[in-house]
Formats: sequence, C-alpha cells, structure tokens
Amino acid sequence: MSQPVSTTCMRCAVGCGFVQRGVASGRGLDTVRGDVTHPVNGGAVCHRGTSETQAPCGDRLTHPLVRDGDELVPTSWDMALDRVGNEFERILSIDSNRLAVLGSGQQTNEAAYALGKLARGGFGTRNYDANTTLCMASAVVAYRNAFGSDAPPCSYDDIPEAETHLVWGANPAVAHPVLFDWIHGSATRPGSELVVVDPVETATAERADTHVSPAPGGDLALARAVLAQVVDTDRIDAPFIERATTRFGKLVRDLPDPATAAAEAGVTLDAVETIAAALTQRTLLYWGMGVNQSVQGTETAGALIDLCLATGNLRPGSGPFSLAGQANSLGARTFSSKGTWPGHRDFTDPDERNAVADHWGIPVERLPDTTGPGPVGIVEAAGTDVDALWTVASNPVTALPDKHAVRERFEDVFLVVQDAFRNETTEFADVVLPAATWGEVEGTTTNMDRRISRVRAATDPPSGVPTDLEIITALGERLAPGLFEATTPSAVFDECVGLTAGTTADCSGISYDRLDRERAVRWPAPDPDSAGGYRYCRETEDGTEWRFPMPTGRARFSWGVVGDPAEPPTETYPLTLTTGRRPERYNTGVRSPGSDSPTPVARVNPETAATLGDDDPDLEADVRVESRRGSVLAALDPDPAVPEGLVWLPVHHPATNELTIAALDPESAEPNYKQCAVRLAPVERWKPKPA
Repeated sequence: MSQPVSTTCMRCAVGCGFVQRGVASGRGLDTVRGDVTHPVNGGAVCHRGTSETQAPCGDRLTHPLVRDGDELVPTSWDMALDRVGNEFERILSIDSNRLAVLGSGQQTNEAAYALGKLARGGFGTRNYDANTTLCMASAVVAYRNAFGSDAPPCSYDDIPEAETHLVWGANPAVAHPVLFDWIHGSATRPGSELVVVDPVETATAERADTHVSPAPGGDLALARAVLAQVVDTDRIDAPFIERATTRFGKLVRDLPDPATAAAEAGVTLDAVETIAAALTQRTLLYWGMGVNQSVQGTETAGALIDLCLATGNLRPGSGPFSLAGQANSLGARTFSSKGTWPGHRDFTDPDERNAVADHWGIPVERLPDTTGPGPVGIVEAAGTDVDALWTVASNPVTALPDKHAVRERFEDVFLVVQDAFRNETTEFADVVLPAATWGEVEGTTTNMDRRISRVRAATDPPSGVPTDLEIITALGERLAPGLFEATTPSAVFDECVGLTAGTTADCSGISYDRLDRERAVRWPAPDPDSAGGYRYCRETEDGTEWRFPMPTGRARFSWGVVGDPAEPPTETYPLTLTTGRRPERYNTGVRSPGSDSPTPVARVNPETAATLGDDDPDLEADVRVESRRGSVLAALDPDPAVPEGLVWLPVHHPATNELTIAALDPESAEPNYKQCAVRLAPVERWKPKPA
C-alpha cells in the first residue's frame, strides 16, 4: 500500500484537508478521508468531496485528440501541440486579440498564474478570463468598490464569534456542508440565530430560525428596505460611520421608504424589521449566487456590504462574507491576471503595469490595456472578432447562458479544449489536450477565507497525461520563448507570490516549506512569520482603528438603486426561472457520481402544477419549460418549498442553459442566471397499457 498523502480537497472553496492513499499497484486512489490535523476542517468532510476525489464518474481523457471531419481521433502529443501552435502563431501574427483563453477555478494557483501570464504577457490578448467570473465577479467588484480590495474582510475564525448568521441568496447546507455545520453550530448557541433570505425554502432555510422569502429578483429592494428601516429606527453605528466611511449621507438621501421598498421586494414590513433587528447583533452576512448572478448583482452585493457598514458590522465576529463555489475561485481572482494583476494590482495603473512587465521580462506595451468583456462576451465574439479559443478545465457549452447561441458560435472558431474529462465542450473541439486531475497534481489552492494550502499527488495520472501547468508552459515555450524561466510548481509559486509583494494581497511570506510546516496560511502574509486575520480593522492602545486601501482611507457606501429585471414575466411567459444546486452534483456534473437523466426535474409550487396535471392514470405527465431562447423537457415535481410563479431547475443539468438569458451585470460582466421569463406547457407520453 502506498504512503498516505496530505492534500487539500478541490471540490469546493471550503478548503478541507484530506489524507489520500494511492492503490497498492497501478494508478488511482484507494482511500480519501478527512485530515484531523488540518487547520481548516480538523477532519470534517462531506461525502461528495471524498467520493468525487476518489472515484470521479467522468469519461477520462487519456490521449490527445484532433478533429478529422465529424470525428475526434487520437493523435500524438507532438502532432496535437503542432496543430495548436501553428494555428495560434498564425492568429497572433494577425491580431493577438483574435486569440481568446478561458481558465478555471479548478486550476491550481500555479497553473492559473501561468495561464494568465501566457495569455496576457505572452499573447497580449484582452480576450482572457475564467469561469469564476460566472459566479463571483459581482462580489469582486462590490468588495473593490467598498474597500478598495477584493476578498472578504472576515474569515472562518469569525463564525464562532458571530451572534447573527444572515445567509442571503445562498444554500450552504447543500453547497458547502462542512461550512454550514460551523454556521449552524454557532447559530444554535443561546442568544444566536440563523436568518435566511431566499425565495425558495432551501435546505438551509429549513434549519433557520427565520426564513424571509422575497420575490425573485427582489434582493436589492429588500436590502434597501432593511437599510431604510435601520436608519429610520436609529440603529446605525454613527461613530463608526463618521470615523471610517464616506458617502453615507448621499445614500440616505436616496433611500426609499421602508414600507414601499418592502412591497417592491415582495415581503412584509415585519420581515424587514426582523432582518433589521438581527443586524443589531454581531452579524456575519453571507451571500452567494442568488445575489451575484443578476444584472444588478454588483449593486445588490454592494447593498449587503452597506448593511454591514451602517450597523458597524465590520469588526471580528461580523462582516460581509461572499461564499465562493469553485475550489480555487479566490486563487484565480488573486493570481491569474484576469481582472487584476497578481496581488490585486490595478489593471490600468501605469506603475502596476510596469511592475508586472518588469517581473515577467517583457515590454509593457505587450500587456493589453483592458481586462476584456468576460466569458460571455468572449464567446459572443467567437467566429467574428475571435478566431481561436483555448479553454482550460472549463465546460462553457454547458455553463454559459443561452446555450443554443453558444453552440452555434463554437462551430465557427478554432477550439482547443484542455481537460481531464470529456464534456459537451470537447465535442466541438478541433484539438483536445488531456490533463491530470485532483490527486495527480502538485501545487497550491486558495480557499474562500484567503488560506493557501498544498495540493499533492497521491497517484500518477494516466500514462503520458501531463498536468495543466506542463501543457501551459510547453505551449508558452513555443509561442513566447523565454517567458517561462520557472516551470516546476514550486518555482512558479515563488515567482507568483514574489509579484504580490507590497500589495493588498501580499503572499510573499508564503513558501512551500512554510506550507509543509503550517499546512495552511491566510494572506496577507508579507513575511515568513505573519498571516492574515481580520482585514481593515485592528485594536490599538487608542481603541479600534479601521484603515482601507482607498484614497480616503475609508470604506465607501454604494450607490445602487432598484432597476428593472433582465427579463420580467409577461402574459406569454408568465413565470420566472431560477437555478440552484443539488446535493449530489458539482458544477456542470462532469465528474459527479451517477449520471443525469436527459430530463431535468422542474420544481414548481403545487398550485402551479395543478394547472398542468392530467388525471388519466395511463398518462405520465411531463412539462416543457419554454423561454424565448429554447425549450426543455422536464419532469414535474410539485414542491411547496418553491413559491408560486417560480420554476426551479438544477444549475448542473446540461439542458438548463438552453433557457437562460445572456444578459450581464454591466459592472462585473457576470451573467443573469437567476431570473428569466418562462412558461410551462404540458407534455403527455403514453405508457404501455397492461396486457
């Protein structure tokens, strides 16, 4: 039996420590269990994390493939890389922006950094992003607007100290079970409570002390109603506001009447008062995709941060805490050069651009001057302004909204897919590059509370299959010779964290040796003996002091006002579609145990279902969910947890995005997955009658 290996789970962003053991002979993982010595989880794990790591269900890619007519056929690595290199060289000689790259929150920090370095510093393309923009971009922009820097100010250490746990537009009981156990455990102490805001009675809401159900898309109106109620009842933290913030007076002048805003949000004034009262305690305010994935995602996330600022909930045991989905979502934000340069260096600042160019040894003129249009915008340009697209550890055909349009555009572009498993996107590829996956790679990852930890290999990948980092640096050597002096994971990590020195996300005091000793280190960590705690707030001899990386040194209230939904219901499409997670699935479901039925389950309120039913026992009733963009056959599930007027579909199912709209938040370029107009049409399938 091989020796056990300590590593970090790459299923979600909680960052649990695992102990993995390879099989006695051959390749593969024999056992995966929680690591009781790990500082993040202390041995606690969820079944999905261990099962998907030990025995992923996906169709494993083991050889490079190239397109020959309508088929993908095996080829050698030399032939595959030659085909990619020749086509990329041809396109780069015309216009670097005609080559696009999409990365992933499933990459290690090292691979994400190297991919961004090649895309931005080697190719010089503006058309580069990652699938983390599809879930976290609105929170990123909201943090920057409020504090001058991305990432939560609080951490897991604050959970036991909080008195109110306010979960808004998230379902951690399903998405982050280990984290939810900590939250629920803290909320059940005397004097503490769990308040959940979600249109649907989720698994998290079922265990809450209070569940507030706004109308779909009513989150910003509700947040403004709560803030107005806090102001009207004089429950603001005036000394904190005066000492540490700006723009509060401007925001208050624009606030609506609490009752009017409550009605717009679809809740009672009593519900607004319940949330306002809860905020008078030490409050951790968590939010997720239900907030971010909207045309007003940034403004809504900003309004939630406003609630923390107005009530002084910006000190240990409190604060705004966005819940990331993918394992290395925060690492992609910190190191991959997609929205900022490594260390959250401002993308357009001349001094920061010069620092990056010097570190990479390239002319600063090669760096693109804008961050690009985001994943949806990149794919919309495929076949017109973009000639080639390289996706790494991502499945955009399934993940992007308005799937029919995505498929059409992928027919018109030279597509390179780099992944461990076959997925819908590989079927459109011109070249497929297989890569190693969890349990087979070395590197690091960054969890949602800013802790970096090691990812280690417990088994070998299939014979001849390299890691993401090896593929990226090999293509880099051909397409941008000399760009990668460092190619091993440890050397790339040292280069990466060196570039963060002196920034708001300084990781320069973290090394592999330190991670071997301490297991996980939270940034900022500017020297080998420091590690980040609560950001922006510290205790001094003169009391509590706040300092933010803003020109004024103060946090800034936001300015969002309630606007129109991306696609409101109409007489023709009278219902609203929303999406959510299922416990047993992960992202687009490529590696989750079991397989999806071709027919997703549509959860609707029984009152809605009653209008479609048929009493004939010889009929099996299905429904067709239809939007302006497509139609999906679904199995009807009457569920009182779903309010009337709402249709719930699983975000993981490959059919769901046939319906969604490619509308974007104008500040973050995050898609509006959560609200679009649909209708239900009954469908009858005859069952065979008994003989």
